[in-house]
This record gives sequence, structure tokens and C-alpha cells, in this order.
Amino acid sequence: MIKEYIQKEASFHAFRYIDFRRFIFSKFMLTLALQIQFVVLSWQVFELTHDYLALGLLGLAEAIPAVGFALYGGYIADRKDRRKIIIIVMAAQLLCSIVLMAVSIHYEKHPSESLTAIPFYAIMFSVGLLRGFYSPAQLPLMTQVVPREAYANSSAWNSTFWHIAVVLGSAGGGLLLGFFGKFTTYSIVVIILLIGLIQMIRVTPQPLRVILREEGMMVSIRQGIRFVFGNQMIFGAMLLDLIAVLFGGATALLPVFASEVLNVGEQGFGLLRAAPFLGSVLMALYMTKHPPLKNTGKKLLICVACFSLCMIFFAISRNFYLSMFILAVSGAFDNVSVIIRSTILQMFTPDEMRGRVASVSTMFISSSNEIGAFESGFAAKLLGLIPSVIIGGGIALASVGATSVWLPKLRKLELK
Repeated sequence: MIKEYIQKEASFHAFRYIDFRRFIFSKFMLTLALQIQFVVLSWQVFELTHDYLALGLLGLAEAIPAVGFALYGGYIADRKDRRKIIIIVMAAQLLCSIVLMAVSIHYEKHPSESLTAIPFYAIMFSVGLLRGFYSPAQLPLMTQVVPREAYANSSAWNSTFWHIAVVLGSAGGGLLLGFFGKFTTYSIVVIILLIGLIQMIRVTPQPLRVILREEGMMVSIRQGIRFVFGNQMIFGAMLLDLIAVLFGGATALLPVFASEVLNVGEQGFGLLRAAPFLGSVLMALYMTKHPPLKNTGKKLLICVACFSLCMIFFAISRNFYLSMFILAVSGAFDNVSVIIRSTILQMFTPDEMRGRVASVSTMFISSSNEIGAFESGFAAKLLGLIPSVIIGGGIALASVGATSVWLPKLRKLELK
């Protein structure tokens, strides 16, 4: 009955393909595990250092290798089996989580030695290094397992499951930490990663559709960069998201808002982390049936502007429930831009360049979260917690107007 419904319902178009189902479940488990892990890890670092900047450095430790190896990761993704790349990365991530669990156990047993957060930064550096290879491979692989007519639908479901995983991971990480402690939570992370790895192994091998001629690595990478910067739609969507997250985001400072501004503790921190992603899930589910294919460029600009305004209002709020609502609304607006950007990448990128273009996207988008976390921590230390978030939101808002004028093709974009 369920299978027949999926076959008939356009909203579930991408789920007609078994490898997409296996791929999306594997990515869901990986995202869920990493979110739980990061929630606990960020709380540990703040508990250890009581320093705003330490939270920013945690994100920077992941961003540096993710950015530094992304272009090489894209080069590899256009020449090797993308499925195998992801399997190797997930296996290595599993090992990193086991090491993190061991470090936490050691610190619990020997609290007198718990004087430095350096081991946690080293683990985050390794996670970022792995992401430099995972990110350029995963979107091209998803594109391979569905036909072109399912691109928009697969992007919407990809975003939906990613955000559901983040919601569950953010809330679950805080709750698991509060009720069961670090060791049990990290043990659950390891089990989830193992399940995700097994599911990715079940994906049918996907040979590259185009065999590239041999050329130098730097020449190949430059071709990918030129393609991105020469396409206003791709470049504009990446640039907008980069500025909005880099300056407008406040996620890295949520432990501070939870403990010092809203006074809601670990459980409240988990709920604040989950709020924007809850809004994203609801919007993504709506987008599976109503993809933003008409007036796409204008919708992208409006949603980024509204996201920036939400960050400003969040900084001003002193009510926990109002803050959660604002974060949920910001997540809904942010999700529209995520789906539009993903669909643009799928539709406007030739298959032989998907890995390199995705690697540039990693540098612009994926790592903007971590670099933005460093910027947030540094700005909060320099300007104060509340002013730093308000000023950042204002910069992100101004970037929308500048992009609208500077990149008219993006403003006029119609994916229909």
C-alpha cells in the first residue's frame, strides 16, 4: 500500500528509486550522529573554558581543513567512485567518534588532567578534513541515483531529512547529555554512525557517467572555479548564503544565550539548537509538494533578508519561548535558500564537473557555518554578545540589496 502510494504521489518522486532511499537514510544517520556529537562537544568545551572565543575556535578547527581540502576533494570526486569515497569517509568518521569517546572517558576519570580543550579541537580538525572529501562527493552521488526530472524533489527531501536529523540531533544531544551523561551519548553516536555506514555500503555502485581526460590537478581545479564564478545563478546563491551565515548566524553562541541570557540550562540549549531546524523541516515538507520554481530569484532574496531580520530580533529577545519561535521562523526562511541553491547546482552543472562545483560550494556554504562560528565568538568577545549579533544581522541584510543590484540574473531567475 505504501509503495503504491509513493509511486502515484508526485511529492515522493525521488523515493521511487531504491538507491536514493539508501543514500538519504545513510546521510540522515551521519547527520544525526554528528549533530548529537557536536552538541555534547560544544557544551564540554564551554564547560571546560567558559570562554566565548573557545566556541568560535571549535568551529574554526573544523572549517580550516574542510576549506583547505575541499577543492582537492572535488577533484577526486570527479575522477573516482563517489560512493567509495563516502564509505571511506564514514568509516574514518566512526573512528574519530570512538577516539572522542575515549578522550571523554579519560577526562571523566582524571578530572585533574582536564585542563585543556586541545584534544577536542584536534578531533574537530579531523572531522573537518573528512568533510572536505564528503561534501564534494555526496551531492553528485545523489544526482546520479535519480533522473533529472526528480532533481527538485530529491533536493527538497534531501533538505527535509537533513533538517530532521539536525532537529533530532540538536534536541536529542542536549537531552541525552542532561539525562545520561557524555559516555552514553557518545556511545549512541558510534552506533548511529555504524548503521549509516552499512546503509551506504548497500547503495549500488555508481560509475562516473563521463570519463575525463587526464589533465593536471591544478588545471582541473581552476576549471571548476571558473565555471562557478562565471555562472551568476550558482555564484550568487553561494555568495548570499555565505554572507548570511558568516555574519548573520548566532548558532555558535547558543550555549551562551542558553546559560547566561535566557537561563535555561542544558535542556534549553538543546531546544534552542533544534528550533531553527524544526522550522526548516516544516518548510522543506511544504517544498516537496510546492517547489520554489516560479520567481525563484526574488524568493531567494526575500528569504535571506527575512532570515537576517530574525537574527536581529533573536538578539533582542529575553523570553525563551519567543526566542525559540524566532529561531524556528529563521530556519523556515533559510530552508528555502538551501533548496533553491541545491536545485541550481543540480540543474546548471554538467556531470563531469559536479564534484569540483560541489567543492566550491563546500568552501562557500558548508564551512561558512564554522567560520561564522569563529566570527561570532570573536565579535562577541570584541563587541559584546548582543551587539555582535545585531550588527552581523545588519550586514547580512545589506548584502541582500547589494546582491540584487550586482547580480540581476539571479534576481530574475526562474527554475520553472
